[in-house]
Amino acid sequence: MSTKEKSWWIVAGVAIALYALSPIAWIVSLSFKAPSDLANGSFLPTVFSTENYGLILNGEASDLFLPALRNSFGICLIATFISCVLSMFAAYAIARLDFPGKKFILGTALAVAIFPVISIVTPLFNLWRQIGLYDTWPGLIIPYLSLTLPLSIWTMSAFFREIPWEMEQAAQVDGATTWQAFRKVIVPLAAPGVFTTAIIAFFIAWNDFVYGISLTSTGASRPVPAALGLFSGASQFEDPTGAIAAAAVIVTIPVVVLVLVFQRRIVAGLTNGAVKG
Repeated sequence: MSTKEKSWWIVAGVAIALYALSPIAWIVSLSFKAPSDLANGSFLPTVFSTENYGLILNGEASDLFLPALRNSFGICLIATFISCVLSMFAAYAIARLDFPGKKFILGTALAVAIFPVISIVTPLFNLWRQIGLYDTWPGLIIPYLSLTLPLSIWTMSAFFREIPWEMEQAAQVDGATTWQAFRKVIVPLAAPGVFTTAIIAFFIAWNDFVYGISLTSTGASRPVPAALGLFSGASQFEDPTGAIAAAAVIVTIPVVVLVLVFQRRIVAGLTNGAVKG
């Protein structure tokens, strides 16, 4: 490219980065503003204050935020683990075996993934109250699987199709059983795809609000997105904007850490099979 074209690409990249990061920077700025400083109209706080973080970690809002944070970690990790295990077996069967209805299964998984959540919350709410799953961890883990499992099957099927099946056959020739070949050969080769799928599934479960607010009523299982909607100010005349911004920053940290720690595996998983030859 010419110097002029490179300059335009750099300008466009900087503009896109600023557009994407400006809301995050605004939330971080709000989290360090004192309540009296929230409506001054300036981007940066006049005086940096950690009052909002103290409120949600040690203050009045800690009883609402900290249990919700623990619930989100536990529920999302369990849902992600179950989703990855089940999707590995399903993706292996779809990619390796030839059976009637394979395309129908993939189409059904895609249909479930795009099905509107709000349309099934009410019947699920009534069913959960009748069978005792309302306001429990399993009562959220099972609906989260309906969000994460279809996309996990689709994503992981693409990775399993790129694995040379001659390696599995070679392991079986050497005396390995089908299960041993799957566990010791196929799964390690599919590790980048598994990590990518797990992180995507975790993000989906971590960001869910509809199930979290509809299927819980106490801190026993309420996740963070639902808890943020219940924050209140010190009085009816005060908005909890600063506390919500501080909570949003803390909730975003695990996502950023996961991406930074596993960024190489994510890139390897997303680009796996992109180049032929």
